[in-house]
Amino acid sequence: MEVKAGDLRIIDGDTIILHGEKIRFSGIDAPELKQTCIKYDQPVYCGILAKEVLLKRIGNKIPTCIKEGKDFYNRFLAECFINESSLSRYLVRSGYAFAYRKYSTKFIKDEEYAKQRNLGIWSMKFKYPWEFRK
Repeated sequence: MEVKAGDLRIIDGDTIILHGEKIRFSGIDAPELKQTCIKYDQPVYCGILAKEVLLKRIGNKIPTCIKEGKDFYNRFLAECFINESSLSRYLVRSGYAFAYRKYSTKFIKDEEYAKQRNLGIWSMKFKYPWEFRK
């Protein structure tokens, strides 16, 4: 399921297509769309939840992105912003994505903030996305 808004498609919690270019948010990792977490002994599609949080944050706006290179899958790596506010920082700080320490330390404090407050996915039982993909 892709959400379209003009020249923007939201693929999942950390990937968008903007003006025809696939962009992966650098420095973070959001749950996969098919990934489930457990809350109150019930499965929750936390990947879909992360995508919905991103969609709500973007609303009807088009993000601006600062490209930082390409990844192994030839996607652009970038940090994207709405009104000068980082979408990556928002997702991590609200608990719907993780600091991707393997590639960056930029969002660790935001992750600690969410974890300490039990926000988002931190209020559930989960596997980190990189563990889920194994």
